[in-house]
Amino acid sequence: MTLKELFEPMIMFFGLTNSLVMFQIIMNKILWDLINTREVVSFINNVIVETKEKKRYDELVEEVVKRLAENNLYIKPKNISERLEK
Repeated sequence: MTLKELFEPMIMFFGLTNSLVMFQIIMNKILWDLINTREVVSFINNVIVETKEKKRYDELVEEVVKRLAENNLYIKPKNISERLEK
């Protein structure tokens, strides 16, 4: 609060502006060649893998998880298992 009015910042402090956009750019760089095959789609914190063959699906999921781990990004195992049960 200031003397004359309430102060509300227009951006997040500590360099957190555009964090969603930056995360999307990181995901695109990590998964670029898989995205180009049109078997993997990434949108912010969702990665969708779609194939016709179960074996190829398993290979892609393994590759995606490997690349995320190499870049210090992690997936909760609970999220993977919930998707597979559906």
